[in-house]
Amino acid sequence: MEAYFDNAATTRVYPEVKDIMIKIMEEDYGNPSSLHMKGVTAEKYIREASEIIAKTLKVESSEIFFTSGGTESNNLALIGTAMAHKRKGMHIISSSIEHASVISTLEFLKDQGFEVTFIGVDEKGIINLSELEAAIRKDTIIVSCMYVNNEIGAVQPLNEISKIVRRKNPEIIIHTDAVQAYGKIPVFPKKTDIDIMSLSGHKIHGPKGSGALYIKNKTLIKPIIYGGGQQKNIRSGTENVPAIAGMGVAAKKTFENFDEKIENIRNIKDYFIKKVTELPEVYDNSGEAPHIASISFTGVRSEVMLHALEDKGIYVSSGSACSSNKKTVSGVLTSIGLPEERLESTLRFSFGEDNTIEQADYAFDVISKLLPMLRRYVRK
Repeated sequence: MEAYFDNAATTRVYPEVKDIMIKIMEEDYGNPSSLHMKGVTAEKYIREASEIIAKTLKVESSEIFFTSGGTESNNLALIGTAMAHKRKGMHIISSSIEHASVISTLEFLKDQGFEVTFIGVDEKGIINLSELEAAIRKDTIIVSCMYVNNEIGAVQPLNEISKIVRRKNPEIIIHTDAVQAYGKIPVFPKKTDIDIMSLSGHKIHGPKGSGALYIKNKTLIKPIIYGGGQQKNIRSGTENVPAIAGMGVAAKKTFENFDEKIENIRNIKDYFIKKVTELPEVYDNSGEAPHIASISFTGVRSEVMLHALEDKGIYVSSGSACSSNKKTVSGVLTSIGLPEERLESTLRFSFGEDNTIEQADYAFDVISKLLPMLRRYVRK
């Protein structure tokens, strides 16, 4: 049996996504900026995708801009907003458990003279609201807080965060990296009073290299890519029509029978956590997101367990896929205060609509056999 439990890293594309992308590449391959019919047809795919995604978010299609993925969306959101508002102030607030594409972008902005305050989180990965409120200043221009953490699945209270920010300084731009939230929990930026929201296609069974940014109408943002002025001059460059259309189809299919799908994913996650934590010295660090389980197998290094599971056809992650190739201790797990023996032994199991209870049982059976053997080997 094979069990792919790394859906937070990437998902398998829907067959319908593959089909529309092939059709566009083979038949409807026009440049969407061209005035002839092939260009008009290509532009129609972009318009339809923006309408689909806007509908899932309950926003206007004019507020959707396409990018190459979550990383570019976060870069555009933060750099573009910072540069557009720097005359008002040079202070930015974020959390200590952001994705690398936010942390690294903020480090770049620090090099440009901006001041960044990172707010701590509690043992469940939830941002400290009183610390956030105390950090807001007159020269604060951006508050950026991810919606769902990619390593432990902590779901941030965006409603409360927005209320605090608006009460203290209504002119602050609020950004959220919703890459791990979109398609997993209800995500409505207008309801949560969010100005800018980052999305990714390959987390919802769309293609890699596809992403989007919701930018509330009248929000000032400067482009970080210059050229032909596509997408209202916000993101120049010939649009990747196959990827955009693929993301649109993926979004449409993801939200079909949405509640039923998510309930099934959550049931598999909860079932797996209950079983595996009955094993000795196995601990659960998971947040409330329906698809992410963070499990510590003390006494076995995460990389050792990961490859032992891989040999049995079980695919998991030792943290964020974007940083798992780096030999560093997870900043997220450190921020929630895990002891050292758990920092070094934690794996992420992330579930999707293709997973089954039978796969969870298979993984549990394999782990229950591997764990005592690997612990004996390590402790000799």
